[in-house]
Amino acid sequence: MMQEFDKLAQSLQPHYSHFNVANRLLFTGHSHQAWPDVAFDGVREYMQIVADQVDTKWSAAFEKTEVLRTYLRNYYDDPTGKYCREQNTHVLMISWLSALDLKNRPKIITTNGEFHSMYRQLRRYQEEGYDIVFLPHEDDDQLLSSIKEEMDDRTAAVMLSRVYFETSEINTKLSEIAAATKKAGVPLLIDDYHGTNVVPLSITEEGLEHCYMLIGGYKYLQWGEANCFLRYPADCALRPAVTGWFASFETLDEPRNDKPVSFDKGDQKFASGTYDPISQFRAAAVADFFQKMGLSPEVLRQQYSDQLAYLREIFDEQSFSPDLIQHANKRPIVESGGFMALKSTHAREIRAQLLEKGVFTDARGDIIRFGPAPYTTAVQCEQAIQKLGEVISRL
Repeated sequence: MMQEFDKLAQSLQPHYSHFNVANRLLFTGHSHQAWPDVAFDGVREYMQIVADQVDTKWSAAFEKTEVLRTYLRNYYDDPTGKYCREQNTHVLMISWLSALDLKNRPKIITTNGEFHSMYRQLRRYQEEGYDIVFLPHEDDDQLLSSIKEEMDDRTAAVMLSRVYFETSEINTKLSEIAAATKKAGVPLLIDDYHGTNVVPLSITEEGLEHCYMLIGGYKYLQWGEANCFLRYPADCALRPAVTGWFASFETLDEPRNDKPVSFDKGDQKFASGTYDPISQFRAAAVADFFQKMGLSPEVLRQQYSDQLAYLREIFDEQSFSPDLIQHANKRPIVESGGFMALKSTHAREIRAQLLEKGVFTDARGDIIRFGPAPYTTAVQCEQAIQKLGEVISRL
């Protein structure tokens, strides 16, 4: 049955011919979306520039990165924010953590629902003797209250997600948490990998100008790997101890001295070193494509919301036994991100059998996730759930 979101999906599908999205059931949109054909043009553009300009290619590379920064500043309604580019969010997180006074303030407050990069790193810090507080995240009001109670003069930072990677639940108290951390003088780092291009956010209106945000291009942005950013305030006084020469690119020709290590005034304060700029050429082409296609924050939010609602509807129509599979996220659509999370003790087995049937999903523990993309049609949603039914019937 034709759905409202089919109009946009069908108009987009011809632009993704390399990934053949019209004839495949790609439901890892929350993990890896297909790239539009222009991404391949971006790769070719880079190869030609390298051939023509050799080592003078860097000015062109920096211009492409600035295209991505502009896209993010517009998306987040954040004209004054700085956006440091890196290969992945872990590199950025490590640089940021190195700027904290963990010797005198060894306490970090986080949740038990963070992505592996943050969770693994903080668990390792915990093993080294740091006071890492893992709070339950399911109840937003309780999380806000617990963070306020836990913050003290030993707290170096609060680190948490805007949209939780396992369930797609939105942290609805983020603004209040940000206000509380600001009042306490505690830095707040927000992982927004599952929020960018899915759930619109005005940093200005929500009072988040003082916050730090991790952003990744691998999922909903369709920028692919190696296009990650740390958003930080323009007046950031942090001085990362883990720092690379690209964090002071403008001062390379100055003579060395005994003065404190300097950082550029631009956007690369938390940067490392030399990188492969091909990813920025690919991503900049995609960012331009999104703008040309009118894929605004509001349009994208409506598309994902409609797709999620339809996936939930046709899943519920199957009347699966809750002992076999059920919703892991029962919040309303307005409090959910861009994918449907289902809970089953057979999650990994279901995922493997679906892949054999040509349905791309993924599983994390006992949760299997169905993530559409803007180019996903209603028929494709129906086919995916039909094949899920076939798998469930044999459990």
